[in-house]
Amino acid sequence: MRYMTHNEIRNTWLKFFEEHKHMVTPSAPLVPINDDSLLWINAGVTPLKKYFDGREVPANRRITNVQKCIRTNDIENVGVTKRHQTFFEMMGNFSVGDYFRKEAISFAYELLTSPKYFGIDKSLIYVTHYTNDLEARDKWIEEGLDSSHLVALDGNFWEIGEGPCGPDSEIFFDRGEKYDNENHNALELFKKDEDQERYVEIWNIVFSQYNAKPGVKREEYKELPSKNIDTGAGLERWCCIFQGVDSNFETDLFKGIINYTEKIASIKYNGQKEYKVIADHIRAVTFALADNASFENYGRGYVLRRLLRRSIIMGKKIGIKPPFMYKIAPHVSEIMKEAYPYIVNEIDKVVDTIKKEEELFLNTLEHGENKLKELISSSTNKVISGEDAAKLYDTYGFPIELTKEYLEDLGYTTSIEEFNKYMEYQKDLSRKNQKQEGSMSSQNKALLEFKKPISY
Repeated sequence: MRYMTHNEIRNTWLKFFEEHKHMVTPSAPLVPINDDSLLWINAGVTPLKKYFDGREVPANRRITNVQKCIRTNDIENVGVTKRHQTFFEMMGNFSVGDYFRKEAISFAYELLTSPKYFGIDKSLIYVTHYTNDLEARDKWIEEGLDSSHLVALDGNFWEIGEGPCGPDSEIFFDRGEKYDNENHNALELFKKDEDQERYVEIWNIVFSQYNAKPGVKREEYKELPSKNIDTGAGLERWCCIFQGVDSNFETDLFKGIINYTEKIASIKYNGQKEYKVIADHIRAVTFALADNASFENYGRGYVLRRLLRRSIIMGKKIGIKPPFMYKIAPHVSEIMKEAYPYIVNEIDKVVDTIKKEEELFLNTLEHGENKLKELISSSTNKVISGEDAAKLYDTYGFPIELTKEYLEDLGYTTSIEEFNKYMEYQKDLSRKNQKQEGSMSSQNKALLEFKKPISY
């Protein structure tokens, strides 16, 4: 098993499946096309749903890709854990009614263990499988995996409501005793589903073969007429493994960004959360803007605004004078240009958009922070009212998530329920007074009083 860059890992994945008669499809834009059900493309299979649900017939029923994704349900965990990201790449191989379980497992075992490809020692591979999926268990053993490295789990069944579902095989890499001082038994850890750092999941293969129905027991689900394969393997995790580092943030996908950030900060990098948040968020913002998203007060635009503003506040904590995020974006382009050459043509637009958004936020940021400090100093029970948190957002552009995070760092809390109630009241009031809008005097106090750049 050798050191591999992120480009080498991507290329090896795609080359393998292309050699095995798969059609290589480029990554779809992060902004979904003709799909209003999602804010972002959030999985490798998402752009391929049109094939799996029968709306379109693919030119080749075997497909492989490396798909850009954004997931924002765990923003607060970015920088806290070693593997949470908002922007990530998902490597996948798919079969739309072509090959199934046995072939998918054969492909996986060959790609993982063959010296021609990734060359992982089979002793470092563990696989969990659905308890009743004996065919998968037997196939892994037939390929060469020791039976002691197979774990049967009732939870290994992919199912989201009514529709296609099926058992899955999750593949784990053993990082060794360095990440497990007590040398736990692998089978016990998997069955307890405990958080641990030794066995890292690197690939999930779903055997979509049943049709889930409400009120029907799982063992009574009917089989689908067309059985499919859906897989996902996170590139960042593979980089962590093949580059022999402790976390995703130490891989070549992030190091260049963090190194540049350190140059403009007054506090040197020593694993701080703030550096990791900035590195993650600038990747997400850069690619989202390049894929025609924009900063707005709702939907995906609000998500981007939140990521940027959160990064600015993190930067201040390590001594970076804003605006600065626009300076980091070109480093994302430089790192990713081989896999996504279009990013080079978009980067000037991205930089300009980020800079303008940073300047817009900075016009009111200092006033908002000062007001928040006032609220904190006057609190006698370490609680800031939800109404005050709403006014911070309404007047100073402080998203509730940033206020909440700011308060939590100091041991304070606020009421999200009260915040939402006040914001709904404000929306109702705004709807009633629409005809009165447009007066210059309606601008917020911070903007009217803004006369000079904020110094830090």
